[in-house]
Amino acid sequence: MKNIRNLAILLFITLIFSFVAGCQSSTEGEASAEENEQQPILIQGPMPIEAENFAAKLEDVEEETSGNFVFYKGKVDDYPVIVMKTGKGMENTAAATAIAIEKFNPASIINQGTSGGHDPDLHVFDIVLGERTVNIGSLKTGHREDGEGIAPKEWIPMDLMASEGSAGEDPDAENIRYFEGDKELLKAAKAVKDTHEEGKVVEGTIGSADVWNNEVDRIQWFHENFGTSVEEMEGAAGAQIAKAYDVPYLGIRTLSNNKTNGGEYNPNTAEANQEYVYEVVKEYISNRK
Repeated sequence: MKNIRNLAILLFITLIFSFVAGCQSSTEGEASAEENEQQPILIQGPMPIEAENFAAKLEDVEEETSGNFVFYKGKVDDYPVIVMKTGKGMENTAAATAIAIEKFNPASIINQGTSGGHDPDLHVFDIVLGERTVNIGSLKTGHREDGEGIAPKEWIPMDLMASEGSAGEDPDAENIRYFEGDKELLKAAKAVKDTHEEGKVVEGTIGSADVWNNEVDRIQWFHENFGTSVEEMEGAAGAQIAKAYDVPYLGIRTLSNNKTNGGEYNPNTAEANQEYVYEVVKEYISNRK
């Protein structure tokens, strides 16, 4: 009889532990799901004037640094948003994007800032939504002997993602690599176009390179051959890293000048762009909720 009673007590205790473990597992699962829903949205800006206006709009801001990169962690409409200064250039942006993805596991990334116009139909304060982003600095020159000069208009694209063969000899690498903008981010951006009153908002192709092009013929060559609407020095690097991690990505760039139609540089475009991107983020958050 005593053995039966002890066995009954043991079974009862086992059932209690199983029940508690099951409740704990369920609670952890719910917490994990909630945590997943609260993955932050990451907003990138190269220079202070391209990031700090947005950062000032965040609620409950905490500042964090990693190397030369600054992260402003806060909230928009009670949703976590991180604004980061990447610094200028492709290398800075690639490194900053990888660090941010590893540290914060963002739900999505918006790379935004100023740019120079390639399309003569676009003007200062117009905004381009990066339906596509492309590296316009990844190029392969033709073969020319000593004294035969250079021919930039004959240069061809070199796809750095075609890594199975030689970048210089594999014909599969001689293609333009476009990074597509995320559809949900584009949807949110298009939904709030009317909030930008200083210019129009269009979909287009953002070109990036560690080169500042001031030669109008060269700009027109990129516009005709790569379909570029604007150029800047960061977006394609961020898009490439985001694709490697499978993180949704969109470039949003305002024209601060346009050499093709005489549009003179205006630094106020940086703030105007951040005001618009802030509306995009609020729309995107409402869609996620």
